[in-house]
Amino acid sequence: MTKTEVSGLETTIQKTHEWLEDLAEIGGFFGPQQAYTALHAVLHTLRDTLQINEAVQLASGLPMLIRGMYFEGWKPAHVPVPARHKQDFLDRVGERLRNAQIDPEHACRSVFTLLDMKIDAGEIEDVRRMLHHTVRPMFD
Repeated sequence: MTKTEVSGLETTIQKTHEWLEDLAEIGGFFGPQQAYTALHAVLHTLRDTLQINEAVQLASGLPMLIRGMYFEGWKPAHVPVPARHKQDFLDRVGERLRNAQIDPEHACRSVFTLLDMKIDAGEIEDVRRMLHHTVRPMFD
């Protein structure tokens, strides 16, 4: 049996690897697995904090494979879950990090830096505006 490549899948796999490598460098994570753990925790928390339309718009800028992870387990009927302040947001990230030995604020700042690099500036500004004013500085 010969191996057949599907270009769309190969492209998203490559882009996903690039995003994880970039995030590992930004955050000083111990490789792509730890970067993935941080990305997963922060994106799920961010997704659940945003209004449905904004969560979907943010997803459109993600590589297909990361977009699938982003939507995994999403229950739109139960969102948004507003973060009343920064600590609410960090607590939710921390719960999703479980025992990963990653500081939630460091994970947020690293992932937000990655998103700022990779996603359209107008979209990132829309996301920032929807977050509690105490969460927004983590994008800086």
